[in-house]
Amino acid sequence: MTSLLRRVSDVLVLTVVALTFALLPGCGEGSSEDDPFGEARRALLDGVGSTAARAALTKRWAPIHYQDVDVTGSHSLSGKSDFLTRVDFDGDWSGTNNWDNTGSRVLSAHAYQSVVETSTHWYLLYTFFHPRDWSDSIFDTEHENDGEGVLLVIQRDGSEYGALVGAVTVAHKDFFSFVPSGSPLGSGSESLDGTLSLASFEGQLHPITAQEAKGHGLKAWPAYDIVGDGVKYFPSLSLAEQPSSATDSDVRYKLVDIYGAEGLWPRRELTTLFSSYGTFRGDTSGDCGLVAGNCGSNSANSPWGWDDQNDGPILRGEIANDPAKLAAYYFSPASQFSTTYTFNPFKGIGTDPNQP
Repeated sequence: MTSLLRRVSDVLVLTVVALTFALLPGCGEGSSEDDPFGEARRALLDGVGSTAARAALTKRWAPIHYQDVDVTGSHSLSGKSDFLTRVDFDGDWSGTNNWDNTGSRVLSAHAYQSVVETSTHWYLLYTFFHPRDWSDSIFDTEHENDGEGVLLVIQRDGSEYGALVGAVTVAHKDFFSFVPSGSPLGSGSESLDGTLSLASFEGQLHPITAQEAKGHGLKAWPAYDIVGDGVKYFPSLSLAEQPSSATDSDVRYKLVDIYGAEGLWPRRELTTLFSSYGTFRGDTSGDCGLVAGNCGSNSANSPWGWDDQNDGPILRGEIANDPAKLAAYYFSPASQFSTTYTFNPFKGIGTDPNQP
């Protein structure tokens, strides 16, 4: 799809977002033909309780995402096993056939977004899903389903979308923290792991994240990078594209509200998808495991199951449900982070009439 058609598609979605805000009480005054989305942007200053507000905010800061791709080995499916997609890419909400169906389905790119709000910050969490965590070595384990991601810390500074001041990424069982140049944040109880790089997309700066091939650990670029084959994904509110090859450098991924009708949070108790709270159900069917015994069951987690096992008081899942606590631990000065939530569906704070 051409860049022009992609832009038109997202503009149509943003128009719907703007109209949604215009119909809200207190919105709609003062808009102009020169600023058709102005009310939608300004409404963010009043909070993120609506689907439209979260769509606007998460699209603004969504990462430019580099995915390294490995085409070697039978389980790579010529690189397809490293493509992003949604959990129900195969048309059902079963976690135990995703490995098996990877080769025969279209892997249209999606990322799940969630927003948590305090009076001082927005916390934007992006979850990237792969049906396979795979290997081409008999000495490595494999497993069905793989979810990893990044938490962006946005300071509410009075501007339309706030200021990006920090990020914490998920790479397997460890978290890594990064700040962009000029950030007011420094290292807290955890040392900083690097600089968060930014690049321009559709006229605005976005963070750049990157995932490994095979195991799909995620860090800020260039801590991880594309080595040889790879895909460069760019965010969209409307388009979900499958890469045309293992070296496609212009692919759109669609943002999905994790709290919404297509999201994961309303399905957190679905036993065909989750084996326990925050853990995806996955089995050893298909050809998972290059040798007997090296395919794990129930080995991948959703955001409320992510855990760095050696970061002190930060508990399992708090990167999603208590990100202010995590930010105050990972970054300094901790005193700038309000820990009182004004919108946090993970904790039952804030209602959304658009939820199923």
